[in-house]
Amino acid sequence: MKRLFVLIFLFCFAFGFSQDEELDSLTIQLAYQSPDSSKVDTSVSIIKLLFDKKDYSKAQKFITLSEDLAKDLNYKKGLAEITYYKAKIGNEQGDVAQAIRHFKNAKSLYASIKDTISIAKVNSNLGVLEIKNGNYKDGLAYALSAINELEKRGLFEELSKNYDNLANTYETTGNLEKAITYYLKKLDVDNRSNNIEGLISTNKNLGDIYTKKENYNQAVSYYESALGYASSSDEKLRAQILPYLGNAYLKDKDYKTSARYLVESINLNRRFDNKNEILIALNSLGDLNIQQGRLKTAEEQLQEAANISRVTKNDEELLRNYKLMQTLDSKKGNFESAYTWQEEYYKLKEKLDQEQAKNTPVFVIDDVEEASTDVDPLLIPNTGVDEDLVSKKKLDKFKLIFYALLAAFAIVLTFFVLFYLKRNNRLKYTRELEAKNKKIELQNEAILEQSKHLENINKVKDKLFSIVSHDLKDSLTSTKGFIDLLKEGQLTQDEFHSLLPELSENANNASLLLFNLLNWSKSQMQSLEPKPSLFDIQEVFAEKVKLMDQKFEAKGVKLIDNTLRDFVYADRSMIEIVIQNLLANAVKFCNKGDSVSISNQISNGKAILSVADTGVGISKEDQGKLFGNNTFTTRGTNKEKGTGLGLTICRELVELNKGTIWVESAVNVGSTFYVELPKNRVENPGDT
Repeated sequence: MKRLFVLIFLFCFAFGFSQDEELDSLTIQLAYQSPDSSKVDTSVSIIKLLFDKKDYSKAQKFITLSEDLAKDLNYKKGLAEITYYKAKIGNEQGDVAQAIRHFKNAKSLYASIKDTISIAKVNSNLGVLEIKNGNYKDGLAYALSAINELEKRGLFEELSKNYDNLANTYETTGNLEKAITYYLKKLDVDNRSNNIEGLISTNKNLGDIYTKKENYNQAVSYYESALGYASSSDEKLRAQILPYLGNAYLKDKDYKTSARYLVESINLNRRFDNKNEILIALNSLGDLNIQQGRLKTAEEQLQEAANISRVTKNDEELLRNYKLMQTLDSKKGNFESAYTWQEEYYKLKEKLDQEQAKNTPVFVIDDVEEASTDVDPLLIPNTGVDEDLVSKKKLDKFKLIFYALLAAFAIVLTFFVLFYLKRNNRLKYTRELEAKNKKIELQNEAILEQSKHLENINKVKDKLFSIVSHDLKDSLTSTKGFIDLLKEGQLTQDEFHSLLPELSENANNASLLLFNLLNWSKSQMQSLEPKPSLFDIQEVFAEKVKLMDQKFEAKGVKLIDNTLRDFVYADRSMIEIVIQNLLANAVKFCNKGDSVSISNQISNGKAILSVADTGVGISKEDQGKLFGNNTFTTRGTNKEKGTGLGLTICRELVELNKGTIWVESAVNVGSTFYVELPKNRVENPGDT
């Protein structure tokens, strides 16, 4: 992960992400950092620099990589910062819905680490976006909830944005006094941070509000301040302010100054093709010339303004144009035309009033304390009535309703408290009952488990007694019979020597049977523990073949030895039992002239042992029964009997030594038994 991260960022750096010294330094630093929280912090610093430089695509690449690292580290602070810049980039790229979603995610992360200042910044941004979306209630709530923290920390940039947002909203909703309050606060922080661009826009906005309030002297003052902050060399800014300033002077009856500013405004805005500002200036000049009696000039200016307003779809200025055209035609004595303009005016005004009523939310939030950084406040509907003018009678009526609601609330609350207590008691009783039932259930499971264990032990005992009473008894009885005949002198020396191989066979069978019985019973009682060590498997094969030589000769079976000197890591005595069983089985199911092959090899770091015969083979159906827990046996080619435990013991002993055993066989072709064993120590999967 670390190497990949370094390579990616070195690649980005090699292609020249930035010529900026600080950005280059951080990029180099990032490439050599370990993948920890400091690497995330460095990435966040780079993302911020790229955001400030408006290089959003490159910033997004760093966001994608560093976000994965922050998630892997569960580094909430870094993840919150990354999410915050994802939101800001989304906003800049015009994806408002995604920006709101990322800001809310960032807010949750900041809340989890109790970073109140960052929460305030997020709320400030959410306020701007929600208001832009037309969600004024939510937008105001977010903006107001951010103010306390931003003011306390003196974060002028965020405060300026927040105050501007609040002021715009209150202005949109018609609460001009509140809008003025927040614009003045914005002026203060813009002054303290020397935010010239902010000072220009705020002074202009205040001029617009005082123009609406018809306080033209105050409007002129703010427009002049805006013009003063815009240097004389910045003609674009002057072009945007001059139409409004000229109009304010016109309304204040200072026609000379108004004409000067309006003419300059038209010349500048024609140069920059600012149609909206040209339209405002033309309507204002038309108004000025009507008042000065220059009706022909006014008519030309108003006709041009009407054309521009229709092209730009500026209905507000078109409405003003209709009013001025009505005044112009009235002064010219063209009353029929004036009446037509009047009809157009009222028709358009009705349309605009309807749109304004539809789009303007009616509500107020008056105090910062009404908003919270944790819970978005409920916004109070605006009745449109001044509280200072509410009569005492109406106030008393509200009080009566309030007390009635309070009493009803108390009754409902009492009911819910009683219901809650009763429900808690019922839940407590239910939980206690469930706990008792669970305890009884666990006890029953323990009893069933114990019964099952005892049943298994009984089965083992019964099986053990059955084998001892039949198979082992037969071998011992036969051996005892030979000994009694010899003891009583009923056998000649030659007869004894001829019966000696059969006596040896019975002894070998009894020995192998005892081996299998002992180990099987131990495994069933779960008390068989391997003692692994390194040993030569070829030696074990040699020892067991030597014990089986007589059987091979007696049945006329040929042994083919392909074993190699190789070491395995297992319990030697257990593997000896496995090999002896496999050799005994191979001989048991061979006819005269068949062969048994033994071999070993290395595969994938493990030893593979095999015992193959060319005997009668095993059917597919019987192959599935060989290694099961239920005993399965068939008689050999010479009617040899077995216990059915041999291969079951082999499987258990091999598995105890971390190995596996399997068979490949075909009827009348032969069988090959394979045993895979480790060549070195194998740790238990549960060991750590």
